Amino acid sequence: MIVLLLAVALPFLAVPVILALRRQPNPREAASLLASVGTFVLVASLIPSSLAGAPAAGDVIEVTPGLSIGFRADLLGLLFASVASLLWIPTTVYSIGYMRGRKEHAQTRYFACFASVIGATMGVALAANLFTLLVFYEILTISTYPLVAHEGTAEAHRAGRKYLIYTLGGGAAILAGLAISFGSTGDVAFVEGGNPSLATLPPETIQGIGALLLAGFGVKATLFPLQGWLPSAMVAPTPVSGLLHAVAVVKAGVFGILRTVFFFVGPGLTGSLGLQSVLLTLAVATILYGSFLALTQDNLKLRLAYSTISQLSYIVLGAALLSPAGLLGAAFHIAAHGFAKLSMFFVAGSIALETGKTRISELDGIGRRMPGTMVAFAIAAVAMASLPPMAPFVSKWYLSVGAWEAGQWLPVLVLAISSVLNVAYFFPIVVRAFFFGAPGGRGEGTRPVYGPVLATALGALVLGVWTALPFGPFEIARSLARGLFP
Repeated sequence: MIVLLLAVALPFLAVPVILALRRQPNPREAASLLASVGTFVLVASLIPSSLAGAPAAGDVIEVTPGLSIGFRADLLGLLFASVASLLWIPTTVYSIGYMRGRKEHAQTRYFACFASVIGATMGVALAANLFTLLVFYEILTISTYPLVAHEGTAEAHRAGRKYLIYTLGGGAAILAGLAISFGSTGDVAFVEGGNPSLATLPPETIQGIGALLLAGFGVKATLFPLQGWLPSAMVAPTPVSGLLHAVAVVKAGVFGILRTVFFFVGPGLTGSLGLQSVLLTLAVATILYGSFLALTQDNLKLRLAYSTISQLSYIVLGAALLSPAGLLGAAFHIAAHGFAKLSMFFVAGSIALETGKTRISELDGIGRRMPGTMVAFAIAAVAMASLPPMAPFVSKWYLSVGAWEAGQWLPVLVLAISSVLNVAYFFPIVVRAFFFGAPGGRGEGTRPVYGPVLATALGALVLGVWTALPFGPFEIARSLARGLFP
């Protein structure tokens, strides 16, 4: 239990240390890096016992009878927590190089908020009940706002306000679902297969609770038509964009949907009360919407943003299939997408840092100027297109199998179309980079920037080739699916 609490608390404990070291950049950044490594080590140490069927768990504070702040290191939570905490490490290293390279202002505030975001993410991932999840979900929202508005421009403040309006609105919907659930049953615990107390309620009440929770989590999951805040948030520094898209914020939304379907409402009620059809429809619409919008973007970060909107709904689709393979594919895609998409954002930031270029139409010859960086982008592009042997190919394979298990042919077609569209909007960037234009000078950027670019791209390859990685995300996802669908 102590390790579980420390896994949530350590990033928060790092915040005052970072603030105290505001006049000492090197120790401040060392504290950020040590906190990221320490958090991952703590989370990883919880995996063996959870795989053995004995997850660490415990309550911290009882707010009122039946309502407490509590944590539980189950397999779904550990999958999200381990991926987020692991990716926090290269993102911290990249942030150090990026923020120094741009001579950004308010770097202490940046690193303090960054640590708070990861702490909130650990709280969301390891929450034992809906109340705890909501508390940390809202801390995540508030902590991310200064990062979105970091640049301090009018555009940044508008993006920050838009982000708050959307995400706090989503939080209000979750709060309403929580209030109805607790008022009706007095029990908001997460239980594998669904909270049995909910099954005693009238069908219309369960439908209302499910709809509120799915809508609330759907904001951060960028489900259509709730995705409007995400493209605007691209005004933030590139490491923040990576944090939003690949590590924490949007993944908290899809994680919340997985929690709702498999640990609160339950797959049985989700299917019988019509919520499955709603989720399937929204997921399919969002996959296609994001992909087609990505095709029209010349700004590289915006193209990545719309791609994220599409790719996140793979996870929602897997949840909606209510099948073992679908859940396995959805859970593993949390990791598969995280590594590949984070690498792409790192590349976008590296190019902007070295050349000042942010538009795809300006990238002719950039592959000969920054060959290692663009090779990493090419690897990530193959991953995003779900081609073998990359990790997203594995997740999409199981999503397709899950669709057949569920007797659904349309998702298989949509996944195939999405792969073609990913090729259409990512591969031309690679061709333009290596085969068009004059190369100019050569330079990959500083090691703190270049190293994370390569590490995350290779991570997407390793996870695809080595699915048998001991205690890795695929093993966790497979054990999770077996536990929920014995």
